[in-house]
Amino acid sequence: MAFCKPVCLLKTQHIDTIPGLHIYVHTTSLLWFIFKNYQFVLALAFAIEEINKNPHLLLNLTLGFEVYDVQIRAWTMFKNPFIWLFGKYNIPNYSCMRDSRSIAVLTGPLGITSDQIGTLLGLYRFPQLTFGSFVHVLSDHHKFPALYQMAPKDTSVATAIVSLLLHFSWNWVGLLNLQNENDLWVLAELKEEMTKNRVCVAYELVISSQLISHIFKAMAGYNEVNKSANVLIILGDNDSLIILIIGIEQLLTKGKVCIMNSQWEFALKRRYFLLGSPHVPLIFSHHHADVSGFTDFVKAVNPSKYPEDIFLARMWFLSFNCSAAVSDCVTWDDCLHNASLDWLPGHIFDMTMSGHSYNIYNSAYAVAHALHEMLLHHIEVQTMGIRKGIVPFHAQLLHVLRNIQFSNPVGEQVILDQKSKLEPEYDILNIWNFPEGLQLEVKIGKFSPYALHGKQLSLSEDMLEWAIGTTETPRSVCSESCGPGFRKSPQDGQAACCFDCTPCPKNEIANDTDMSQCVKCADHQYANTHRSQCLLREASFLGFGDPMGMALACMALCFSMLTAAVLGMFVKHQDTAIVKANNRTLSYILLISLIFCFLCSLLFLGRPNTVTCILQQITFGVVFTVAVSTVLAKTVTVVLAFKATYPGRRMRLLLVSGAPNFIIPICTLIQVTLCGLWLGTSPPFVDTDAHSEHGHIIILCNKGSLTAFYCVLGYLGTLALASFTLAFLARNLPDTFNEAKFLTFSMLVFCSVWLTFLPVYHSAKGKVMVAVEVFSILASGAGLLGCIFAPKCYNILLMSNRNTLHGFRDKKS
Repeated sequence: MAFCKPVCLLKTQHIDTIPGLHIYVHTTSLLWFIFKNYQFVLALAFAIEEINKNPHLLLNLTLGFEVYDVQIRAWTMFKNPFIWLFGKYNIPNYSCMRDSRSIAVLTGPLGITSDQIGTLLGLYRFPQLTFGSFVHVLSDHHKFPALYQMAPKDTSVATAIVSLLLHFSWNWVGLLNLQNENDLWVLAELKEEMTKNRVCVAYELVISSQLISHIFKAMAGYNEVNKSANVLIILGDNDSLIILIIGIEQLLTKGKVCIMNSQWEFALKRRYFLLGSPHVPLIFSHHHADVSGFTDFVKAVNPSKYPEDIFLARMWFLSFNCSAAVSDCVTWDDCLHNASLDWLPGHIFDMTMSGHSYNIYNSAYAVAHALHEMLLHHIEVQTMGIRKGIVPFHAQLLHVLRNIQFSNPVGEQVILDQKSKLEPEYDILNIWNFPEGLQLEVKIGKFSPYALHGKQLSLSEDMLEWAIGTTETPRSVCSESCGPGFRKSPQDGQAACCFDCTPCPKNEIANDTDMSQCVKCADHQYANTHRSQCLLREASFLGFGDPMGMALACMALCFSMLTAAVLGMFVKHQDTAIVKANNRTLSYILLISLIFCFLCSLLFLGRPNTVTCILQQITFGVVFTVAVSTVLAKTVTVVLAFKATYPGRRMRLLLVSGAPNFIIPICTLIQVTLCGLWLGTSPPFVDTDAHSEHGHIIILCNKGSLTAFYCVLGYLGTLALASFTLAFLARNLPDTFNEAKFLTFSMLVFCSVWLTFLPVYHSAKGKVMVAVEVFSILASGAGLLGCIFAPKCYNILLMSNRNTLHGFRDKKS
């Protein structure tokens, strides 16, 4: 069996001559695409054989096909279409082919082929199906009324690309726009999706022409700043990218991750001995199911099975070392008999069905199903008999194709109406490079628009081959991420992806990366040192277990016991002259009030509650009023006692009547009235202080009304000042047991303590503020106890001879 070897014979040749209806396929004749594009022919042959073997399709009819070569030149592109439409005489609207049985045309893969031929076929409503990539222009049914695109529209490719960028945290990318009209709408959707997800365009190269001069002119804007983006998104079909591969592929893509919505013809690349790749191609390809039996079908293909297939003969001659005879034809014996197409490297001939081949497979089945429905309809209505030589009208087939829906043999639904088509799923492909230009196409992931949000992208990163010298995922960001504890601060005049990292303010946190604003911690929480987490504040108060609280409590108890001891001593020596001389009853009242003054300080310690908060201030104000008013009464008693030594004086009557004793209840009643007004208007309550001590929330008593508190304190100050003034004036009165000097010093200490208390109290915070108030209570009480009763105790204990009037006279004499 002989076949000819010259390439010039590859123009038009019938692949199969099965009697019946024919389908014509148009393909390009570029020599370097022969091996790659031959799979299209095999896919069609495989589909036709499957259909013809199917007893449930087409009844008694069988399908056949012819392959025509289309020259991409102005008038020659229509040469072959005119031949099979009107015969060899090429007279429009007149057909000289009486036995013509053509019913549909498959065109592709180039969009320009389908565009030009579609204009002609649309005039005659001749069904045309394209198997190339989706072309936006061809979806205009007013211009192309008979054309159907098998490839789905890339409605979710922008979302798929951005999902991949977000997965690797790439937000600083370059764009290569080939100004292809078909890709302009994809570019608009991609930019919108990038803006929505805060992915910025570092630079955009626009190449509107495939002339090398124009490409290098566009490269003038590709400066060092633009090179900071390690990811380059390339939008364009395979035809538009050919010039880039030949011309500036290495210049544009070296060291970069290239994300493409179309598969480059990597077989065109020059051979260089490299393991790995200078760039990382990530390609989004339409997902389709594997067609069972196709690989076995391709393995069984050889020139003896299809003797009239000159494409196959040429491939066999170039690939399997057939003897180069001088004659025009060589025999089958000159080639390896057990050779098979699966011997060829994958970058020369791929045994796996490509996306375009899958579209051809579906196209054949679409025509078969449409024709089958027409035949069934004609049988039912019995309006037309199917006889030899009678072919259904193309317009009728076109109408059926418009509404055709079916499941192909692999179980996937096929719909020709573009509005009803399902959104495509995408396989993510990576190219592995091997020596001598050998390459392996590896599926590393998938994007499905039907999956739940956040789970649409699935990726096997361990299968991804990065560029040469790269062992980890490349970074492509304008600014490094702001870690926890920092917020993003935009840079003036820069893109949103360019920012500075600013530490969060005090008590604010950023618990995630790249946060625009820090979050303030709640009052019961505080920020840790890294300002990345809010921690629960520990409740704190001036308790008895606190070292400061324990010291103050011990002081209060000691002073209370000391005062009680003094009171006991005075009771024991109540009949002595020194006890009786200064109104024994007032001394008892003063000592008892001082005991309560020391003990009331304990109310300020421990966990505050509403009762203790009220008792703190009211008890403090009342008992100290009793103490200070008692001192005032003692001072008045001293003055009256001296004045009463003169006969007939009215002062003697006041002293004898016990008038000084009324000072205490009157002064106390006024203070009780002030405290009642305080409680009635704005009483003290439990409050918290979350700012004084880091990591703690301090529980303390709020005064409620500071005005009322200062009124109580001011009233005490007034009594103390009055006592101090009277005692100071009476300090030199000539009385044997005159205690005016001691009263003067006690009031001086009392006023000094509380005058010092005011500024210190205002500057203190938290537990220190409480401690200052407790210490002032103890200090002022201790001042009264020491200044008034220390000299008396000294005389009672150590100078007992002076504790009687007789002893005092003996010493004086």
